[in-house]
Amino acid sequence: MDRVAMLKEILEQAPEDAFARYGLALEYANTGQTAEALREFQNLLTKNPDYVPAYQMGGQTLMTAGRNDEARAMLEKGIECAIRINNGHARSEMEMMLQDLE
Repeated sequence: MDRVAMLKEILEQAPEDAFARYGLALEYANTGQTAEALREFQNLLTKNPDYVPAYQMGGQTLMTAGRNDEARAMLEKGIECAIRINNGHARSEMEMMLQDLE
């Protein structure tokens, strides 16, 4: 069974599993399925607004797709979240990603 199918199966049993949803989004992003990846990142953030890696990887996915304005907005939200939950490492990484957009 491929990873996407496995993660979808997990999510059928536990739709609130944030880690599985994040994994599914990453799998879609890694296989160039940008729309699907962004949909899963957004689903994850809707239910788990403090899931910092989703902002970071969602922003990276948008950057890869050349959607820089959207990437900037997502990274800015991610930085706000990282500050709120005191995740300095993710904050600095997203700040560097923002610099790459300038």
